[in-house]
Amino acid sequence: MTSETKLLNLPNILTLSRIAAVPLVVFLLLFESKQNCFWAAFVFTAASITDWLDGYLARKWHIVTILGKFLDPLADKLIVMAALIMLIPLDRVPAWAVFVILARELIVSGIRSIASSEGIVIAASDLGKYKTIFQMIAIVGLLLHYRYYWFFGVQFDFLYPSLHNAGIFIFYISLFLTVWSGGDYFVKFFKLFAKK
Repeated sequence: MTSETKLLNLPNILTLSRIAAVPLVVFLLLFESKQNCFWAAFVFTAASITDWLDGYLARKWHIVTILGKFLDPLADKLIVMAALIMLIPLDRVPAWAVFVILARELIVSGIRSIASSEGIVIAASDLGKYKTIFQMIAIVGLLLHYRYYWFFGVQFDFLYPSLHNAGIFIFYISLFLTVWSGGDYFVKFFKLFAKK
């Protein structure tokens, strides 16, 4: 298998499609409306599914590449942070919480880079995976935001809970997991560094 074939495999193409979805989500939220928010949520959901699918296919087909290892976490961070930053001026998430999430991602990336340069491998933890899952679910709810009357336009509010309220509740769970998993990386780093 040539290096070009290795680079242009389906998991990497799915990852690149997730990156390509970022400007589309940003564009839709720049012109905020109920309809645009629905489509932004749709695009974000499809991109989130590729996050699971590309990793699954890469492992199943044994085509894990260096490019894929680099692009996959980058794509996750880009689409999550782009959505959250765009939600700040729409008053759907507090700016301070988005800053905490962004700071955590930068710090953890820095820690992993330092560890890697010293020959120390810090494996991704389950906490980090749960954090990402909760973030993505929360963002879908925050993007949808409005009440959607799916069944023939029947407008009984008790049948259609506020998607924003559900999204912000899950968002704060993800924020807690973000801080917890960040602290977990710190502890692992210093333990491994002390041993070295």
